[in-house]
Amino acid sequence: MPRQNNRFKLTNRELDILNILWTAEKPLLASDIPRIDNSISINTAQAVLRKLLKKNLIEVADIVYSGTVLSRSYQPTISSNDFSLQQFVKQFQNLNKSISTPSIVATLLEHEKNEKIVIEELEKMLKERKKLLEGED
Repeated sequence: MPRQNNRFKLTNRELDILNILWTAEKPLLASDIPRIDNSISINTAQAVLRKLLKKNLIEVADIVYSGTVLSRSYQPTISSNDFSLQQFVKQFQNLNKSISTPSIVATLLEHEKNEKIVIEELEKMLKERKKLLEGED
């Protein structure tokens, strides 16, 4: 199994292909990728798909016929939102430890359009989290 810290560290090409898979409405064959983005060759698509499989970011969804040949179709194992959040968390953990979680939340709130609504959502989430933590004690 890949080390967790390398799972979300991707090359630009890996991100390109992952984005193609996220926007697809169905699992894709390696041969579909160059048709969607002609800057990606079939050889590059196949190599990158292997890397993404090793990182458990995609999975083989099915084995289907492509003409007369059996081929694998691929789909992401993580949503683009969850992926972005995991990258954010990883970067936050690597930051200087003098930056606190409350200061990050406060900074994010300053950039919110509907700050009051977000604060209400956060309060609900914090109450639920507090109940969960109290239940563990």
